Amino acid sequence: MCALFVGVIAMAQETKPQFEKQNDGTIKATYFYSDGTVAQVGMFNENNERHGEWISYDLEGQKSAQAEYKNGEKAGKWFFWNDEKLTEVDYSNNAIVSVNTWVNKNPVATNKP
Repeated sequence: MCALFVGVIAMAQETKPQFEKQNDGTIKATYFYSDGTVAQVGMFNENNERHGEWISYDLEGQKSAQAEYKNGEKAGKWFFWNDEKLTEVDYSNNAIVSVNTWVNKNPVATNKP
């Protein structure tokens, strides 16, 4: 019974977000699904705003989204993977500039890290 309880505690601890301060003052954030697999990884700037690249993963560990933030605002190209479809959303000044979608029936590469 004690071993089962310790296992449950360890799993619960794994699902809490992890925050690691970097040498440049930014903070690396890692978020988890309830089963302990990584759900999202990204950075916060000194003002606690999302900054730089953020990557989301599905429950199988496949990359599902790649985003870019600049001081808390959506910026640059964002990518969303969904089965055999890739959607690219281009942001400027926190607003959508364009959206492109590609469908591939025969994928030639995987998006797994």
